[in-house]
Amino acid sequence: MESLVTQGIKITVTNFYQEHISDPLAGEYVFAYRVRIENGSEESIKLLTRHWTILESTGVKRIVEGEGVRGIQPWIPVGHTHEYASWCRLQTEMGRMGGYYVMHRESDGVRFRVHVPNFQMLAPMKLN
Repeated sequence: MESLVTQGIKITVTNFYQEHISDPLAGEYVFAYRVRIENGSEESIKLLTRHWTILESTGVKRIVEGEGVRGIQPWIPVGHTHEYASWCRLQTEMGRMGGYYVMHRESDGVRFRVHVPNFQMLAPMKLN
């Protein structure tokens, strides 16, 4: 589990190797991840966009950008959280992922980045 706080917004990420849908012989390693966004700031916020950088152990780098998360742009009031789960497919047993969200502050309309901590994705067989 990795956590990072930006302007009072805490992002916590946990990830899990998905053995039942991975196919190592075909070079497919699937990882699920769960993100918890805690609004510890003084303002309500809305998550507008996401930006992910995915790096595989071979050096292959992918950028994933889009609106919201899981098809929504959640409002997160002060003191509340938003959680969601998603997944990532790699062609190697290990890699890492991180990035940022662009948030909108309700009171003044200011947009700002909230950083997502880098997290390692490691298939259990790589540990042997």
